[in-house]
Amino acid sequence: MSGEQDRALGTLLGLAVGDALGMPTQSMSRKAIAARYGAVDRLLDGADDQPIAPKLPAGTVTDDTEQALLLARILVAHEGRVPARVFASALGDWEKEMLLRGSLDLLGPSTRRALTRLAEGEPPELAGRDGVTNGAAMRVAPIGIAATGPRLLDAVVESAVVTHNTAPGIAAAAAVAAAVSTAVSGAGLPAALAAAVDAARAGARRGNWMAGADVASRLEAAVRLLPGLAPDRLADTVAGVVGTSVTATESVVAALGLAAALGDDPRDALVTAASLGGDTDTIAAICGAVLGAVHGAAGLPADLVASVRRVNAPLLDPLDDVVEGLLHIRSTSR
Repeated sequence: MSGEQDRALGTLLGLAVGDALGMPTQSMSRKAIAARYGAVDRLLDGADDQPIAPKLPAGTVTDDTEQALLLARILVAHEGRVPARVFASALGDWEKEMLLRGSLDLLGPSTRRALTRLAEGEPPELAGRDGVTNGAAMRVAPIGIAATGPRLLDAVVESAVVTHNTAPGIAAAAAVAAAVSTAVSGAGLPAALAAAVDAARAGARRGNWMAGADVASRLEAAVRLLPGLAPDRLADTVAGVVGTSVTATESVVAALGLAAALGDDPRDALVTAASLGGDTDTIAAICGAVLGAVHGAAGLPADLVASVRRVNAPLLDPLDDVVEGLLHIRSTSR
């Protein structure tokens, strides 16, 4: 396996491992997580009272991984493009499948609202006009594997416009995709984070203006502020200052900020993310995708990777083929 292949596979495995670590703690407070679990340093079952993932077996992934792989399949099938109505239909079909499984882990508020508008006849470019949550960012990692250069931002916009056609929604997704793309190339974490800031700034110009903080500015501050903080102070600052809600300006900045602070130790970064409270599965998934792209599959915690691959075998078994398809697109778009 080449270095590029290892880093691309690491992106998807890091996403899945982070997602699975954060599954049992999503939508819980940091205080409640600490009281029940302490540090989330192992894969845990979803408790009976888990608000989104009750009774899920330890190691199970959630919508973050499932939607990322859905997007990956569309990218491969359409040679790097993301047709808006094809993607919208696939998201709707995915939610129907989740309902049949009895899952509570369904489409987020921005995506559900956008698909309702599409069904009522609104054009794709209008359906996501107020989507400011992290749905576009949580699933965008495959675009970082498949695209580089000027094509990267265009592909991010194609994947986001139908559900998150706003400055924060696109900026956050662009930041994640650029960090992954840069790291898959072998450039390292500092370059990946610098690319994320630049892409967030460019992405904000491609979506509808919404009142609120600027993703690029918040990300610059987090990357400057968080590294070097002691563990307790780091977690306090991410939870209390950066924020861990589903809003793109909080959770995506938190994920990339943790990558900046703890990027030398993927396990520590993901354990911290899963223990923060709030949208823990998405924060850990995005952090894992970026650090998987930096360190490669071989640099991720082998025990966690093996468990997550086993628990989610039907979904994750085709990962090598998915990576091959995405890298083929990357090679032809350079």
